[in-house]
Amino acid sequence: MKTVITIGRQFGSGGHEIGERVAEYFGIKCYDKELLSRAAKDSGFCEEMIKSHDERPTNSFLYNIVMDTYSFGYNASSFVDMPISHKVFLAQFDTIKQIASEGPCVIVGRCADYALSEFDNCINFFIYADEDAKVKRLVDKYEISEEKALDLMQKKDKQRQSYYNYYSDKKWGRADTYDFCLNSAKLGIEGTVKLIAQIVEDFEDVKNLK
Repeated sequence: MKTVITIGRQFGSGGHEIGERVAEYFGIKCYDKELLSRAAKDSGFCEEMIKSHDERPTNSFLYNIVMDTYSFGYNASSFVDMPISHKVFLAQFDTIKQIASEGPCVIVGRCADYALSEFDNCINFFIYADEDAKVKRLVDKYEISEEKALDLMQKKDKQRQSYYNYYSDKKWGRADTYDFCLNSAKLGIEGTVKLIAQIVEDFEDVKNLK
């Protein structure tokens, strides 16, 4: 097993649980919130600061400057002038690359597919689901009303979409952004995990990664 698996997900689709269970199936680590702790440790930022900016975009005219700076390698002086949100993004970006270089794993969210675009042992999934299925899952999980679940779902997805589209050059949730987009409501969590596992195993055979 040498594959790094990234999972983008709609809120309420079960993407986090699917990621954990895929990792368990292959006997590898799953990074979701754990990535924040690692990024804090690697970068020297306090964990609370990284959590406060987690998958949250910040409108800034410095965006293009920052991205150009990152593309050509940032130096100490330009890094000092960056908004804190960009520093946190770069810290996560670097941590994602470091984690992926250490071995096979599952990474959930946080533009991981974009960060690892140059890794040829990486396969990218996006998990979505029918609205009714997502609302039901959120109602059961958080013990909230359907109205509250729908509101929460819309806000979280808008936040994730804005973050992804802001920091990457692709579009969140669009089929051509990922290798596979899977509707978790069709097969259920367990069925989706099985399908992902099969795809990854076939991918390893094709790439001769085993």
